[in-house]
Amino acid sequence: MSADNNRYESAVARYFEAWNAGDPQTLAKAVAAAWTADGSYTDPLADVSGHEQIAAVIAGAHEQFPGFFFRLSGAVDGHHHIARFAWELVSEADGSAPIAGFDVIALDNDGRIRSVHGFLDRVPSGAA
Repeated sequence: MSADNNRYESAVARYFEAWNAGDPQTLAKAVAAAWTADGSYTDPLADVSGHEQIAAVIAGAHEQFPGFFFRLSGAVDGHHHIARFAWELVSEADGSAPIAGFDVIALDNDGRIRSVHGFLDRVPSGAA
């Protein structure tokens, strides 16, 4: 594994730690570890920046989908300061993954996320 691949995979691992954080304090710490202070998150349902707003979007997803977690689906691919990866939202109860998408992230020189551009590939009607 090259140093660049490790950099991308480490950033994505921190990203999922934030998305799967279970309580507000853990979430705040995970967002701060994953994103730069002025980092942003944009998908079809949100366009926010800063740690507090990013944490609020993540907390909102947990409220809307209790008992679900996010997991990587496939390999992380990257070049320069950009990486992309697919993900699924998975039910803890039955392992189903009704929602899936992919994200493109831009990293700073320290490997923290400057921006996320998310795309939804599979969304059941009424979920978004």
